Amino acid sequence: MSLSSSPAATATHARMDRIALARQDLRGDGHQLHSLVTPWVARSWVRCLQSGMAPDSTAEFEPITQAHSRHTSESNRQLVQTAKPLLESLGRAMGNTGYFVILTNQRGVVVDVNGPIDRSDRRADLITRIGTDLSEQRVGTTAIGTALSEEQPVWLHRGEHFFSNTAVYSCAGAPVFGPNGDCVGMLDLTGIEAVERPELTHLVTQVAGKIGNALVLAQAHSLLLRLNWPGNALGSDADSMLCLDADGWITGANRVARHMVPGLQTAARVHATEVFGLPLHMLFDAARRSHNTLDVPLWSGLCLCAMAVPAAHENLPARYDTGRPLQAGVGLKDVENALIHQAVEQARGNVAQAAQALGISRATVYRKLGARLRP
Repeated sequence: MSLSSSPAATATHARMDRIALARQDLRGDGHQLHSLVTPWVARSWVRCLQSGMAPDSTAEFEPITQAHSRHTSESNRQLVQTAKPLLESLGRAMGNTGYFVILTNQRGVVVDVNGPIDRSDRRADLITRIGTDLSEQRVGTTAIGTALSEEQPVWLHRGEHFFSNTAVYSCAGAPVFGPNGDCVGMLDLTGIEAVERPELTHLVTQVAGKIGNALVLAQAHSLLLRLNWPGNALGSDADSMLCLDADGWITGANRVARHMVPGLQTAARVHATEVFGLPLHMLFDAARRSHNTLDVPLWSGLCLCAMAVPAAHENLPARYDTGRPLQAGVGLKDVENALIHQAVEQARGNVAQAAQALGISRATVYRKLGARLRP
C-alpha cells in the first residue's frame, strides 16, 4: 500500500475536503458550517466573523521590539521558569516531525518557545517571537485562541485556521491551569505544511497537565496530598494534588483535584476539614510515618486513597504531632472512629448534636464510642 493511499492519508484528504466545503459555506449563509467542522472551530469562526474579520484577509503579526519581548518574559516569569524544563523535553521529543513548541500566557501572547524552529522561514519566525500576540482577537482562529476560549485541548489542521495565510499551520493545543483553578496559559505544538498528527493532542495535553502540577507544587505549603480512587497507584502525574498550609488551608490544587474533589470547583479559600471527613491531625500524622498512605472519606460519602507528603526541607507543625502510632494502611474504621470522636468533641459531649452533624443515629455514636473505649 502506498503512503498516499493509506487509511491515515485517506482520512486526511477527506478532512481537508470537508474543511474546504466549510470555508465555502463560511462565505455564504453558513447553514452547513456546524456539520462540516468540529464545534469549537465553528464557534471560533463565528466569533471572528462577528468581530468584523474576513477569511480571505491576511492575518497581521505586529512588530516586536526587544523591550516588549523583555517585558513579556519578566511579567510571565513564574510560568516560564516552571515550564522551561518540560518545554525542553517536549522540544527534544519533536525531533524531525516538523513541529515545534509555543507557550503563551492566558491572553495568547507568546512567552517561550522550544524545539526545531527554522528561523529562516518567516512563517515560523513570526509566530515564535516572545511577545507576539497569537490570540483569536489578533490572528483569528488558531489552536492557541481556541484552546483558551474553550478551555479544552484542540487540534486544528491548516484550513481550520480562519485566515487564508495561516492555513499553512497544523496545531495541537491545550490550556494550562494554575493552582487556583484559573487558566494561566496555553501550550501549543505547531507544524508548517507538516503531516497531520492529531495524536499530538494527547502529548500536549499531558505536558500541559505537568506544567499545571508544577505550578501547584511551587505554591508555599506544609503538606502535599496526592489523591486517587482506590485501586489506583499513587505517585504519578495522574494524581489529584492538594497543597495545605500549616493551618490546613488549601493553598493550591491541580485540575484533576478540582474535578475529583467536591468543594474545589471555585477559587474560594477552602479548609481541608470542609473537604475531608476526618480530623486534620490524621493527615499530618500520616506524613510523619514511613507508610504515609491512608483512606480519606469525602463528605459526599465517597472515599479516596491519599498519600501525605511533607514539603521539602520543611518541618510539619508540632501541634499536629499526636504521638500516636499510625499503622500501615489506615483503614476506614480508623477514620470513621476518629471522625465520630472529633464530632463529639466539637459538640462538647452532646451526642445527639454530634449524631445530627454526622447524619447517623445516637445509637450508632454510642456503639462506636463504646467499641473504641473497650480495651
